[in-house]
Amino acid sequence: MSLRRRAVPLLALALLAGPALAGCGSDEPEESATELLSRAKEHLDGAESAHFVLTSEGAPSTGTALVGGEGDIARPASFEGTLKVVALGSTVDLDVVSVDGTVYAQLPFAPTFSVIDPAQFGIGDPGALIDPGTGISQLFTEARSAELGEERRVGGEVVREVTAVLPGDLVEQLLTSQDPSQEVQATFSIATGSGELRRAALTGPFFAADEDGTYTLELSDFGADVEITAPTTG
Repeated sequence: MSLRRRAVPLLALALLAGPALAGCGSDEPEESATELLSRAKEHLDGAESAHFVLTSEGAPSTGTALVGGEGDIARPASFEGTLKVVALGSTVDLDVVSVDGTVYAQLPFAPTFSVIDPAQFGIGDPGALIDPGTGISQLFTEARSAELGEERRVGGEVVREVTAVLPGDLVEQLLTSQDPSQEVQATFSIATGSGELRRAALTGPFFAADEDGTYTLELSDFGADVEITAPTTG
């Protein structure tokens, strides 16, 4: 048989085999934005603890507002860390502890902790941040118009963004809002392997009703051994 006559069957075989070979990759459908949010909620609701860092953009230099912070949250309702607050024209760092719904802070120039109402600093109870009913994970349930965004690698880990719109009155319960009727734009960064929420960037009328500001919350060290107790008050 000539080489020319053999080439036709071989070419036909290659064309037929092409689709079959291409199909040997992963046939699993891509996880939807809603499914990824659901998995992030499940992971966060099951975490015994987490470390968080909060930063902000567009915060005022006057009035009273939460502009940042860092600390540890432990289940069921505890927090220990430092919150950065604008008050009386200056930015102060408050050592804050929250245990079972009671929030303590060591105010500037005070020698000991005292019980405070966190609302006076424009925040909710930081100890409730990983409570399934009142904490961060409820944002996943109430997210509207969720869409998959960029996928990138951060520190050797693949993270997928999910953009969504959140009710302003819901976000106000966690942070603050000068107009809860306005929606808040959210971008969640979720590790696709573990389902852990790595970052939540929220943009809305946090500091002024007619101007957007942004809070960015980063989470890490899920499940670390954290023990938080109420401080001694003066």
